Amino acid sequence: MPKAIRIHTTGGPEVLKWEDVEVGEPGPGQARVRHTAVGVNFIDTYYVTSQ
Repeated sequence: MPKAIRIHTTGGPEVLKWEDVEVGEPGPGQARVRHTAVGVNFIDTYYVTSQ
């Protein structure tokens, strides 16, 4: 099953949760893309820690 890091609350790195996610079939005009590496922007980490 695919995994994702999800954020359900504000805080530090401890709020990042590695969870199973359900991925449906792509619909008409859509494509499924597999990510092997994803960058994180500073604003993403700032938003999580400052709210």
